[in-house]
Amino acid sequence: MPSTSQSFAARHPGLFGLAIAVAAVILVLGIAAACGVFGHDAEGDSLFGAAEPRIGVVRIEGPIIDAEKVVAFIRKLRDDKSVKGVVLRVNSPGGAFGPSQEMYMAVKKLGAVKPVVASFSAVAASGGYYAACPAGRIFANPGTITGSIGVMTQFANVRDLLQKLGIDFESLTTGKLKDAGSPFKPLTDDQRAYLKGLIDDLNKQFSGDVARQRKLAKDAIAAIADGRAMTGARALELGLVDELGGQEEAVDYLKKEIGLTGDVPLLKGPKKIKSLLEKLTSSLSLPDLRGMALLTVLSELTSAQFLPQGR
Repeated sequence: MPSTSQSFAARHPGLFGLAIAVAAVILVLGIAAACGVFGHDAEGDSLFGAAEPRIGVVRIEGPIIDAEKVVAFIRKLRDDKSVKGVVLRVNSPGGAFGPSQEMYMAVKKLGAVKPVVASFSAVAASGGYYAACPAGRIFANPGTITGSIGVMTQFANVRDLLQKLGIDFESLTTGKLKDAGSPFKPLTDDQRAYLKGLIDDLNKQFSGDVARQRKLAKDAIAAIADGRAMTGARALELGLVDELGGQEEAVDYLKKEIGLTGDVPLLKGPKKIKSLLEKLTSSLSLPDLRGMALLTVLSELTSAQFLPQGR
């Protein structure tokens, strides 16, 4: 005989659904707590709650062509109250003058808000040094290649080649200096003097900023602002760096400065966005054979585009 009594779910479907939802939430929260979701990740972030005190690490790597990502990340660290200090990790031979100067200004603003320490890797020369020189303390390895305070620009001239191919090229300008540096004709004396003045002006800005940030006399900076590169050990003698050591020493110094102990989370950036090819080669553990070749190509591209190089 069929039962006439109904189940609780049938008699109270709303309450039953609510009970199931509450049970599901409790189960999810329990699993999350067991997995440490409510704690902090390796960078000090938490899914729930505030981030723990941490150190920011700004990576300035490769030829400097554009400053947008680095400057945006520096601004993020400047505004993030959980970031108590910042390490600039530099491994760059320099690059275009404008972006290098833009990074310099961003680092200077950052240093006015919280402690900044620089750590030089294999190379921190020219624009790479320029960007980092406002740091409160600079660490370099004894064999780091650094310095190279100076500016250059290069112009290719293909006039003879085009003539051999029977190709002629003419340009109409509103002034005799408008096409200075054209690859289709040699520089005139006036154009050469004009470009030399431009380069001298940029170098004056570069060396002047370094002298102010490093508290060097004009005579001292003038003696080395001729584009010469040097080792980290020599840079220490000349006052361009403060201490010999690597990233570990830089982080330890900064921890003491800001009063943090133990394992401190590092918030690193700007984040690298990998292409599909890079993700595939990474997952397959294939060697990336493009490394230094890519750096060389990019450096040549900046020269080919006639950008003043902070070298």
